[in-house]
Amino acid sequence: MSSVPWALLATIAFVAIVVFATLASVGVARLVRRPTLPLSEHIGATPATLTKLRKGEPMTDEEVALARQVTSDRGSLLALCIPATIFSIGCFYVFGSLEHLHGATPSERTFLGVIPMFTSTNLFLRMIKSASLRRRLKTSTPPAGAGGVPPIAQDSDRGADPLGKTQ
Repeated sequence: MSSVPWALLATIAFVAIVVFATLASVGVARLVRRPTLPLSEHIGATPATLTKLRKGEPMTDEEVALARQVTSDRGSLLALCIPATIFSIGCFYVFGSLEHLHGATPSERTFLGVIPMFTSTNLFLRMIKSASLRRRLKTSTPPAGAGGVPPIAQDSDRGADPLGKTQ
């Protein structure tokens, strides 16, 4: 069997690596330059916020803003170029190994490139699942604070009667 088809596929995979890696680096550079939300600085805030969104629990305005930002980031085409780059690396390894064999029987080493292909597929599916929560943001429950004010900034019990009116 000729090694020309494998060489052609390896070349296409290499070009895909260059294109996807360039687009992914542009996307990451945009994310790095963007100002962060105060809630996103806390450890575990993003998974907790997405869990609240997934379960339909009430969220503060800060949590809604963080969920909106995370779902839009994970669903952007530039972010999806990251798993595409990893998948292309696996394809390049497999096709390059098959081309190098010149028709000989491939060994297990040839198919080590399948590991990053499975990994990138898992990453892609998780990003899409997280980005699909964007629909719930539009129909989500109202924020926990009344009038759009986070609970931290609301008045305390001092100076208020049991009905919530100030004295």
